[in-house]
Amino acid sequence: MVGSEGPRRSARDWAVDSLSFLVGVFGGFVLYDDGKSDPIASWLLALDFWAGMALCLTLWFRRRWPVQLALVGALLGTFSDTAGIATLLLILTVAIYRPFRTTLAIFFVNAISLAIYIEVREKTDSPQTVAIWVFLIYATLAGWGLYLRSRRQLLQTLRDRADRAEAVARLQAQQAQMRAREEIAREMHDVLGHRLSLLSVHAGALAYRPDATSQEVAGAAETIRASAHQALQDLREVIGVLRAPVGELPQPTFADLPVLVEDSRQAGVPVELTFDAPGNPPDHVGRTAYRIVQEGLTNALKHAPGQAVRIQVIGAPGNGLTVEVTNPAPSKRFGDGQGLLGLTERAQLVDGRLEHGRTPDGEFRLAAWLPWPA
Repeated sequence: MVGSEGPRRSARDWAVDSLSFLVGVFGGFVLYDDGKSDPIASWLLALDFWAGMALCLTLWFRRRWPVQLALVGALLGTFSDTAGIATLLLILTVAIYRPFRTTLAIFFVNAISLAIYIEVREKTDSPQTVAIWVFLIYATLAGWGLYLRSRRQLLQTLRDRADRAEAVARLQAQQAQMRAREEIAREMHDVLGHRLSLLSVHAGALAYRPDATSQEVAGAAETIRASAHQALQDLREVIGVLRAPVGELPQPTFADLPVLVEDSRQAGVPVELTFDAPGNPPDHVGRTAYRIVQEGLTNALKHAPGQAVRIQVIGAPGNGLTVEVTNPAPSKRFGDGQGLLGLTERAQLVDGRLEHGRTPDGEFRLAAWLPWPA
């Protein structure tokens, strides 16, 4: 906290305190020698010297008790010339380390001390001149101290802002990394999950068709090989994004929807597609629609293999885009539902909404509405 001395002085603090002590002692000697000619008692002159030297010693503790020592300096300043420079340094310290009201109070206390000093030291020749000069010195030191205080506060504020900016930057970087990881996880789930589901369907067909002809086995094997090759390609693209310092994940487009449906048909999934969406929606909406259909087909392949899947993609500019995937619901659901959670997040990111669940007709319905501005 400003105004409290730390457990250890820095090298700069030692240098400043040493210089302040030397200035206080040297100035005290000069003022004491100049004040010997005042018509005062010898005992008061001796007290002047020793009290002033003692006040100079307190300059080593001025940061810890600035107000208390400044009050002591004002008390000694009522009669001591030797304490003059040390008192000025204490006023300066109060102005630097304490609020303006405290500095103003110390300033007026020392002004009263100055009036008493003029009477005690019998400055009858030019008391007004002495008062004006000392008053101006007090005001100058107080103003300088207030300036240094405001400058230190400004520097501290700038340091705090810089520290907060660095902390915010680190937090934003961490959040960006988390978002990137979540995006990559969703992409790997969507892309590879669909490809591997197609592989599983074809492999299952070979396992359950021992009477298949060699031509059918060769066709299924070729389809498995092509799907595996495409899955590897998708995986390479995702890994390439991970390795690249800056880049975007490979994203499908709205125009790729028919190709996605055709791949599933070739895998033996009876898909009924109703597509009534003239034009192309915004890229982020089109990608979201593609991922919803892809996840719906993947879930149908996993949990209702061989069952018919109905897909409806209907929309127009200004009315929004409706995507619905329906298939017979299995008696028991498997999986942790992470894909559906990811789809919900995707829909929310484009200001859309998504719902899923069993229907009264015993089907599983995945439906979403996405905005399509006019």
